[in-house]
Amino acid sequence: MKFIKLIFILNFGFIFLGCESPKEIDNNDTSKEVKYKPNIRFGYDLNKFIVVDKKIKKGDTFGSILEDNLIDYPEVYKILMKTKNQVNTRKLVVGKPYKLLFNNDSIASPFAIIYEPDIATYWKIQLRDSVFGETIKKPVKIVTLQGSGVINSSLYETMIQSGLNDQLTYYLSDVYAWTIDFFRLKKGDRFKVIYTERFVDDSISLGIVEIKAAYFEHNGKGLYAFEFESDNEKGIVDYFDENAKNLRRAFLKAPVKFSRISSRYNLRRRIAYYGNRIRPHKGTDFAASVGTPIMATASGKVIKASYTRGNGNYVTIKHNNTYSTQYLHMKKRKVLKGQNVNQGDVIGWVGMTGNTSGPHVCYRFWKNGKQVDPFKQKLPQAKPISSKLKKQYLSYMAPVKTAIDCVPFEPEFLKKIVNNNDENQIKDSSE
Repeated sequence: MKFIKLIFILNFGFIFLGCESPKEIDNNDTSKEVKYKPNIRFGYDLNKFIVVDKKIKKGDTFGSILEDNLIDYPEVYKILMKTKNQVNTRKLVVGKPYKLLFNNDSIASPFAIIYEPDIATYWKIQLRDSVFGETIKKPVKIVTLQGSGVINSSLYETMIQSGLNDQLTYYLSDVYAWTIDFFRLKKGDRFKVIYTERFVDDSISLGIVEIKAAYFEHNGKGLYAFEFESDNEKGIVDYFDENAKNLRRAFLKAPVKFSRISSRYNLRRRIAYYGNRIRPHKGTDFAASVGTPIMATASGKVIKASYTRGNGNYVTIKHNNTYSTQYLHMKKRKVLKGQNVNQGDVIGWVGMTGNTSGPHVCYRFWKNGKQVDPFKQKLPQAKPISSKLKKQYLSYMAPVKTAIDCVPFEPEFLKKIVNNNDENQIKDSSE
């Protein structure tokens, strides 16, 4: 597997200096004297404390934790009264981490306690000297990153094996939802992506923000995608190729985000349960866990929202005089008959109602009153970009395209460990 993940550009600006290789850094310079390096976290130099890491157990309270560490209740009460407006000590969640900081010269009772309810927030109470409390939201850094990968099995597994954030799977599938069938990727398909991700503590991810640019090579054909705000008033963001062609179509490829097709449209499907007789399947089944949101694949009006023994909970949407879609076996419907919905709106959740052997949504597609296979239809494109915005887009896109072109598929300097029987050998990925 060949891949790369690098910090590319800080913030949202794009600064391009060509595709030159980075200069090597001399790590053998010992001329500088080694100095004391403090370990500042939570407002303390942790090198100066004995730090005890624990987790909240069932029955723990702020008071019981302090009493277990030799702080008696009258003192606990004073601490609570002094810090009640700064921290909320009543909501301790089982399993969440906390730290007790003890002075190196006195470990009888803690100097401070720090509780982390989530990765982006913590509160602390200093228990000695000057007693005070603080609730802190950690600073969030948005970093622009770049990555690439070559498909060996699935896109999700490629992300994992490449050391990339697996959330990119869903974001890429959204970008190319109208142009690539992600259920039919082939070994050797490859991609490059420039995206932004939120971090706290420099290395803890809070998730992907957005994809700025991408290039996906499928079946030997490359498809560019560049993010651009196509409607300033409504704040609508679309993805366009290098010729300003909108990648969006009038219909989504799938009503659920990146699940798998468990059964395709097949008029000659044989089913063992029915004696191996032919039972036409005029829908496309997308397997997904119960509770997965089901989306309208295009804007339209709900003409049915009901229940039958075979379909279970289902919804039918009329998009225009040509196209209609239907969504079966829902756990629960979210829309009512007569309601207008937009493309991407959640209309229900995956379930197992009706005749079904497992959780999935059966997606049915009508064209001119006839049920057809949606994957074999040439679907209409979305509204093209205005001529006024096209010039602005092409000017914006040019340096971004240079950036995505500079992302290597097979970087020469990237090393990988190859397991060769009982021996690990380090080989250059370009070999």
